[in-house]
Amino acid sequence: MFLRKMNMYLKEYKMAIIISSVVLFMIVLAIVGLMSLESFYRKMTLATMPVQFLLAGINAAIFVFLYMVLMRGGFAKLDKAPIKGKDVSIMWSDIMGMEDVKQEAMEVVQLIKDSAMVQKMGGNVIKGLLMMGPPGCGKTYLAKAIATEANMPFISMSGSEFVEVFVGVGASRVRKLFQKANNLAYGHGGCIIFIDEIDAIGRTRTFSFGGGQETNSTLNQLLAEMDGLKSKESNIVVIGATNAPEKEMDAALLRPGRFDRKIIITKPSQEDREELFKFYIKKIKAEPGIDTGRLARRAVGKSPADIANIIKEAALIATRGKKTAVGLKEISEAFERVDLGIKHRLTVTPKEKEMTAYHESGHLIVTYLKAPSKSVFKASIIPRKGTLGVVWSPEKEEIHSQNKEQLLAEIMICLGGYAAERVKFATSTIGVSSDFEKAMHIAHTMVWRVGMGESGYVGDYSTVPKEELSEQVKLSLNNDTNKIMKYCLAETEKTLNDNMKILNRFSKELLDKEELEYDEIIAIFAEYGYSEASAELSKYMPKEA
Repeated sequence: MFLRKMNMYLKEYKMAIIISSVVLFMIVLAIVGLMSLESFYRKMTLATMPVQFLLAGINAAIFVFLYMVLMRGGFAKLDKAPIKGKDVSIMWSDIMGMEDVKQEAMEVVQLIKDSAMVQKMGGNVIKGLLMMGPPGCGKTYLAKAIATEANMPFISMSGSEFVEVFVGVGASRVRKLFQKANNLAYGHGGCIIFIDEIDAIGRTRTFSFGGGQETNSTLNQLLAEMDGLKSKESNIVVIGATNAPEKEMDAALLRPGRFDRKIIITKPSQEDREELFKFYIKKIKAEPGIDTGRLARRAVGKSPADIANIIKEAALIATRGKKTAVGLKEISEAFERVDLGIKHRLTVTPKEKEMTAYHESGHLIVTYLKAPSKSVFKASIIPRKGTLGVVWSPEKEEIHSQNKEQLLAEIMICLGGYAAERVKFATSTIGVSSDFEKAMHIAHTMVWRVGMGESGYVGDYSTVPKEELSEQVKLSLNNDTNKIMKYCLAETEKTLNDNMKILNRFSKELLDKEELEYDEIIAIFAEYGYSEASAELSKYMPKEA
């Protein structure tokens, strides 16, 4: 192993060693030559030597600059220092909220360690591993853990670092990256290359003249280098990470022999979220007895990065409030600040405020009565994120597939504010624009993509170019979309008319208090006979909030 590392360093610094040797040899010759000169000529030579060195240095610098830029791809310089696996220091125990993914990653690590045994058995060592999933779920963290556990040098780059204006620069950087990795693998027995956001160079290639040529050449070089790994004894594993869906990636990149092993990383489950809350709460000074299980139920759909951000925000809130420890109140406020935004005090006319109160009350009532899968945690008419009011109603648990009834309920929730304005004031405001946008998108998807329209058209018509669809088909599909919108609006208005007393009550409460918390909302519904729903929802809300 010592000889292999010596050879690795000789290969890496070969040019520096040769230049140093030549310079040393020339210095010795110069000294010998000066000693042979007479005293006058020796003094004259020594006096002019600094000027000669200065001129030689200037000429050398100009030559090297032109040579690197014009002849050797100076713009393609790769300045990435490898990190030793043991210096990454991310252990399996540091990976939270992704137990299933960790099992797959452990298998990859074992195959990397046992590469010699795998080859002896006639198998192929994994050369490419693609991690796919939403942002903030720990892809980069997992890649570092793999490097630590495999105890190999780790070179980390972003896909955007290969993209330049000049054609060929990205391809040159790919070559330099794999040259460095091959040298490290020769000396250390293996090397891991991690390319984050690989979709920057790995998306489907375009072959039209003049378009995407730089990205194409970069991807082509990456494909060629990964093919070259097969014939090398060096143990190099390329790990890519992307948020893009698999269909967006180039098919050649995903074929066997390249990124043929895929790890799908999803957002954490209820158990994983609870483990994440425990982990991050331990990192701050928190009050004892915080129910992490309830926090986990409240954080449906949150990524590990979101949960870490909520706890950090809670610590900041506690600091500003002169608290000595973070409590549930601060964590609840952090949830609201992250999900709803910071409150903005705007000058709102009494009429605007009243219409906003009825608008948000409409959303609140329809959500509570038509969407039992949601918990209405808060209603507010304090401006946030450019809106005059908000109703916060996250899901009680993960929903991976919605049926027709759930989609219709989502549309009714969107139309709740518009219907409340019409029922009370016989008019509406531009505040419904974002609600309409979301409702139309859902209705359009139901009809055009998943066959839920009344006319009976089955299939994903959004994949067919619209110029190839007949006017009759398009008209029928659009009519079905409009029928869904009208049906949901009629149901929403009926619900609000039947519960007009509750609508007026919530509007009055919002005008008086500006914000209503979960307990207050449930108590008002209970006054009007909706106690069963309140009992069902209570388990999803922290008792202290």
